[in-house]
Amino acid sequence: MGKSMTLNVQVSGQLGEFVAANVGDYGLYENVSEYVRDLIRRDKERSDAEAFEAVKAELQRAFARPDSEFVEVDRDEFLERLRSRYK
Repeated sequence: MGKSMTLNVQVSGQLGEFVAANVGDYGLYENVSEYVRDLIRRDKERSDAEAFEAVKAELQRAFARPDSEFVEVDRDEFLERLRSRYK
């Protein structure tokens, strides 16, 4: 399992009220930590989906080209190009 990290976050005003409404007896989450972990998981899923779509789009473009335009690429260069494009 990965490293554990402690975060201290202060929110106030509308953001604080929004968090409070989502935590506790009437919220979807038992505590703020659970809420933040879920937000991070959802953001990771979004990021992973964007990366997948980028690879998929790149492959679709590659397969749509006529065979005469086929260019061999280095895997590491390809992955670095995607990483830099979608950071």
